Amino acid sequence: MKKLFYQVPFLILISLIVVSCKKESPEPTQSQTSNDVHNTTNLRSSADNLAMGNPSGAVTNTSNYSNYLMVKTQYSMSYHRDRGTPNWVSWHLDNTWLGSTPRQDDFRADATLPSGWYRVANTDYSGSGFDRGHNCPSGDRTYSVSDNSTTFLMTNMIPQAPNNNQQTWANLENYCRTLVNQGNELYIIMGSYGTGGTGSNGTFNTIAGGKVTVPNRIWKVILVLPQGTNDVSRVTSSTRVIAINTPNNNSISASWGSYRTTVDAIESATGYNILSNVSASIQSAIESKVDNGPTQ
Repeated sequence: MKKLFYQVPFLILISLIVVSCKKESPEPTQSQTSNDVHNTTNLRSSADNLAMGNPSGAVTNTSNYSNYLMVKTQYSMSYHRDRGTPNWVSWHLDNTWLGSTPRQDDFRADATLPSGWYRVANTDYSGSGFDRGHNCPSGDRTYSVSDNSTTFLMTNMIPQAPNNNQQTWANLENYCRTLVNQGNELYIIMGSYGTGGTGSNGTFNTIAGGKVTVPNRIWKVILVLPQGTNDVSRVTSSTRVIAINTPNNNSISASWGSYRTTVDAIESATGYNILSNVSASIQSAIESKVDNGPTQ
């Protein structure tokens, strides 16, 4: 009994030493967690950018030069070789894409275009009176330098009237990020059509010696969902959809809300099926409505 009496305190002491020396696995920092989420998003984002549909049925076939599908991690698009601009660009936006990366401003030709196709250069808009207007905005891809830099490829640009780009569209883009900061995720499709716009130097049909067509109209469709998963299945007849269609000129109002229209109207003008992956019955309900929600 005496021997056992002395052994018990000794064992307790050893146990306390082991427990105090044991290191717990550290909790991930906020930065590590964000990186993990973003890396997961990047693994699925190529498909995610087209989750709501491929509006024009674009394919990666070089013979389809007027509707050529280009898929990047940051966005997907239908590109028109002879216009030198995208028909439309589609991307997903949630808080994993937003960070503190500054604008890279590294406008450049897109080397991934098929061999033999003209690659619009960063100087092709110089002196034209039109901005190199982003489709997928720089501000929507600020998590990393690579993400932001990809938005400056010239395949992501259209000749855009300066006031249209710097005021009306900038205000709408800022509002989209406000919606994300409120806990939403967005599916955004932007496009343009027609020929002839009015920039700071007057009205032109083309620039860059005819290599780049100036669009007449610029449109955007924004589908707003609360953060979640299985996004297509969560779209309902009450889901908010914002559709706007603006003229490409310099006398445009800075208030994007005054250019709201229906998805149906944009589809009628372009021939696209913009939310083609959404069920037909829900498309009918949400595409015929003009949004009347807040604008800031």
